[in-house]
Amino acid sequence: MEPWQRIAAAEAQAHAGFGTSKRFGPLVAAFVAPGLPLNTAWHDGTRVPDATDLAAFEAFSAAHGVPATLHVLSPAVPGLLPLLRGRDYALEYVLHLYTHTLRTLPDVTLPVYEEPDADAWAALSARGFGPGSEAVMQVVAHAPGTRRFVARPGGVPAGSGALGVKGDVGALYGMSTLPEARNRGVQAALIVARLHAARAAGATVATVFTTPGTGSERNVVRAGFSLGGMRLTFTQPVSTR
Repeated sequence: MEPWQRIAAAEAQAHAGFGTSKRFGPLVAAFVAPGLPLNTAWHDGTRVPDATDLAAFEAFSAAHGVPATLHVLSPAVPGLLPLLRGRDYALEYVLHLYTHTLRTLPDVTLPVYEEPDADAWAALSARGFGPGSEAVMQVVAHAPGTRRFVARPGGVPAGSGALGVKGDVGALYGMSTLPEARNRGVQAALIVARLHAARAAGATVATVFTTPGTGSERNVVRAGFSLGGMRLTFTQPVSTR
């Protein structure tokens, strides 16, 4: 199995832990609640879905009143694109996929602790992300397998991040910093702490998705991550179905 396929499989497995989930061939779809960005499907990196798989996924999305939205890692896109185009899917947005091997890691520069209280972590994380993020961070905080971390320089909560390990892949996600604590190394400490935790949990590679050109992308590059591809998100207009 190629490295990107291991990553796709891990992401699809993690996605199955959100809300109501169902598999359609190589697609793992989830519906959590109206209006949440988690109402999507993940391609698991195996075969190309056929028209029957996509039609069933589209029916699942329609039954929950959401557009059919699909995440695909870039190596799988060439095989999928003709079918997606034929069903009127359009590219909605792109994230960069970064990877980090876990053989040699730097020390953590600020105090970072694992947070047992899911609600407290979700509230802190939402303060970092800003208004409107409260519902999705509650879902992330309570998802099966989520490990929650908080940076506490000087004993004061300053930022948060999550980690999920599936097989030998450790996924870093849900990282935010409180506005008053930015530019103080909080994100860097959260990244390194979770890399250590991923390695201790048996992962051999860590992954993170970032919006191109952002401060978060610069932080993961400084932490030693390498660009490993892209995650492309395609959406089919509701009017198509």
